Amino acid sequence: MSRPLKVLIIGAGVAGAILARRLGALPALSVTCLERVAPDDHSEAGTGLNVGPNAIKALAICDPELAEAVTEASLPWQSWRVALADGTELFDLPLARVADNDGIRIRWSELYRILRSGAEPHIRYGCEVTGIGPSALDPRQTRVTWTEDGAHHELDGIDLLIGTDGRYSATRAAFSGLPKPSHVGVTILRILVDDTSNGLVDDYTQWFNRHHRLLAFRVPPHHIYIAGTYPIDADTPIPDDWKTPQAMQQAFLPENGAPSPAVQWLVDALCTHADEAHWARMQESEVRFTEPERQVLYLGDSAHGMAPTLGQGATQAMEDASCAALLIEAAVQAGQRDVRAWLQAIDAARSDRIRFAMDLSVRATDTLLQNADPVAGARWKTEDPFIDDLSRLFRDVALGTQP
Repeated sequence: MSRPLKVLIIGAGVAGAILARRLGALPALSVTCLERVAPDDHSEAGTGLNVGPNAIKALAICDPELAEAVTEASLPWQSWRVALADGTELFDLPLARVADNDGIRIRWSELYRILRSGAEPHIRYGCEVTGIGPSALDPRQTRVTWTEDGAHHELDGIDLLIGTDGRYSATRAAFSGLPKPSHVGVTILRILVDDTSNGLVDDYTQWFNRHHRLLAFRVPPHHIYIAGTYPIDADTPIPDDWKTPQAMQQAFLPENGAPSPAVQWLVDALCTHADEAHWARMQESEVRFTEPERQVLYLGDSAHGMAPTLGQGATQAMEDASCAALLIEAAVQAGQRDVRAWLQAIDAARSDRIRFAMDLSVRATDTLLQNADPVAGARWKTEDPFIDDLSRLFRDVALGTQP
């Protein structure tokens, strides 16, 4: 009997946890997933996110039980509404028009908890990776060292190394270097606050005040996720004075006329919690799923950092993991142990899909750029070409072996 193939996953985020659960059930594989944080430490996940219908569709194909657990812990994402800051509606798109199922709204910490709990036997927590490189045993294989509970550990002769360790992936840096980020020209602030809106904020809605946008939606149990955007030049540092309550009021409240009650509540919440907001630039990075000489796979943000405009970051990580899990499982069950063939199949299934999702996400940022016209930007998003592309994004998941 052939020995189990060694699979090491670095990072128990969205893609890593899904893979660890599915691949860990295959006797032909010995699966280990290294996670930096402690089991109950989700301190870096204190915000919310919307996960697109395409991710839920992909996960339901790959792992129906896990998809059900995620859905039960979330609220449905069923519409996309766009308005001006005074409440004037620009469009209200039911996702049923462009998707086969709902998306979801959930806290990051809750999503991590569910995905990781399903993969517990294979995740080792509190691991600090100290070395990633080629194996001396076989030029295709890899070697990883790490510390865990103060002890040194090493795994050599890894048949498949999977980097799911985020946008600044140490795995990718070790083999091909980190990709240079491409800035989209937008800064985004994010925060999660208690829901005291009395129903003013619920499903996914955007409010524009010129080129400044507020986005908000409710997540369980009683929270509102808020994101605000500011146009910014690529080489300009994020100004500290943007982070003050006065600047937030100026950015998101209309100069003439009253804001809608929802916008007033959101701006008040931002101002109250200004010191807690997380600020970052929207950016994307070069797509890379595999290494040409090593048996190394990248998934999620490690493979393709993307602009979050259409909620496709965690969404595409779920698609990636579902695709990789199904293709690897099919190969293993057919007795195919050629890891390089697995990698080629995953790359072929995902590359065009990811580039399409990234391009559409960047095109959809037009209303967030300097001097943008939100009315014109909303108008073209109601026309057939964009609706057709959105339907393709939400419906046509690329899993390689899907029914």
